[in-house]
Amino acid sequence: MSTSSASTATVTRAEYCVIACAEAWRGAGEVLASPMGTVPTIGARLARLTFSPELLLTDGEAQLIGDVPALGDAPRVVEGWLPYRQHLALAATGRRHVMMGASQLDRYGNQNISCIGDWARPTRQLLGVRGAPVNTLNNPTSYWVPRHSKRVFVEKVDMVCGVGYDNAAAAGPSASRYHRIPRVITDLGVFDFETPDHTTRLRSLHPGVTAGQVADATGFDLCVPDDVPFTREPSTTELRLIRELIDPRGLRDREVRG
Repeated sequence: MSTSSASTATVTRAEYCVIACAEAWRGAGEVLASPMGTVPTIGARLARLTFSPELLLTDGEAQLIGDVPALGDAPRVVEGWLPYRQHLALAATGRRHVMMGASQLDRYGNQNISCIGDWARPTRQLLGVRGAPVNTLNNPTSYWVPRHSKRVFVEKVDMVCGVGYDNAAAAGPSASRYHRIPRVITDLGVFDFETPDHTTRLRSLHPGVTAGQVADATGFDLCVPDDVPFTREPSTTELRLIRELIDPRGLRDREVRG
């Protein structure tokens, strides 16, 4: 089967997001992928089937799976048992790359999933801090935002859950030694922190999106290089895997609007 790039006209915005998420695990080696969300899950499974075959996947609960089932289907091959305590051990020793969601993110990558407003009297109660601090200080942590807006990308988060580059540096070597935020992926583009001061940089635009649209939807000044590339095209093989094997029910289009 041909592996040449597919025609842009045939690729949906959700599929570009899947490709961007998959790329976050390129070359990861034998680590546990912990995707949170439909599109990141498709991306992790696509990476496993293509350029990152050593990637470890779970069924979303406590089983390490040996095959790559369609979303919503049970695995046919179970390789191991991963109860909560062992999952925590993986997180603490850096053998995991998690892709979390974010209710708020600032320019340094500080993430909030706990509350909106003052912590003592919030206007909205969210998930809570959960495992975000341990994730960000001990293993690579990327973020997935299905709707890029100024409500999410803010000048300052209301509460720090996932630790950003400024707070990790301020806390000292014990916090910054293993701290790394490889990617932030949204429905508009891909971002990283590869700048001298570790602030948010626009890494690529999804086809059909302009840098101006991204800037207008962001609540702080982004680092925008002079020549921002587009997110790469999926190959025909990757499109077949996404559409026919991993997500035949089209759940990706429910998470990302066309």
